[in-house]
Amino acid sequence: MNRALPDVRLRVPTDEDAFAWHRIFDDPDVMEFHGGRSAELSVYEELTARQRRHDAEHGFCLWTLLDEEGRAIGFTGAQPWPREWGPTGEIEIGWRLARDHWGKGYVTAAATQTLERVRAAGVGRVVAMVDARNERSIAVTRRLGMELAETFTTPVSQQVGHCYRLTL
Repeated sequence: MNRALPDVRLRVPTDEDAFAWHRIFDDPDVMEFHGGRSAELSVYEELTARQRRHDAEHGFCLWTLLDEEGRAIGFTGAQPWPREWGPTGEIEIGWRLARDHWGKGYVTAAATQTLERVRAAGVGRVVAMVDARNERSIAVTRRLGMELAETFTTPVSQQVGHCYRLTL
């Protein structure tokens, strides 16, 4: 049975969103596939500032994900792949969500909006880099119509990961 997706809104991250992201991601479950713990607040301050620059330069970024009541519950968006390994030169879509919002369709709704926005910005193809153990994110890639393109081992964690691709 297909259920209706929740109403979500994406906004360019504000200075205050650094605090919200830091609080939301200070959860071992949320960070399981991202190093296991939240980064220091200064990392989120730099990340939100970088996303504002990405949006100004590219027309897309990792946007703050807002629920129906306008509360920040995570991020979803796109940015150029930032590492020297993996899909260098490609645009990666990604998401991270507060634990109490899992399983309700928020990421799928927001990622669908992300695809519409990056397509409108002239991006022809996106990737999603997902830890091979992250069944929830793999399910999102499937709902978005993405296909597994490559399996890799991450240099630092030595974990198996997947690169999913989608032509827009």
